[in-house]
Amino acid sequence: MRPPFGFTRFFKLARGAGLATQLLALWRLMRHPATPRAPKLVAMAVLAYALSPIDLIPDFIPVLGLLDDLILIPLGVALVVKLTPAPLWRARLAEAQVNAERLPRVLWGAAIVVIVWLALIGAGVWWWLGPGA
Repeated sequence: MRPPFGFTRFFKLARGAGLATQLLALWRLMRHPATPRAPKLVAMAVLAYALSPIDLIPDFIPVLGLLDDLILIPLGVALVVKLTPAPLWRARLAEAQVNAERLPRVLWGAAIVVIVWLALIGAGVWWWLGPGA
């Protein structure tokens, strides 16, 4: 019986390059002009989830908190690889492996995360004190 959704390809991909290198390759793929729209959008979502401090499964739950990092993010990377033309993905992965020590700076992404956290804290304080306090 063959595993669904190309899991064998997923495990080969996980062994061949580390998750950090794959995420860097996703970043390069997302910014490349020849990347089709669907893989670009999925790569954006995977990177946003990987870099976000907010997880679907909270990290303070002992074993389940690690599942998103061990399963959801690699599955997202596998989906992007499946949607991307093979030569384009291989080229971006090779670039990421060569330049793995030089990470891109995303100041606007950090600003969005800070704004979201400040909005959540503000909403929590407003709810706790109540509108009439």
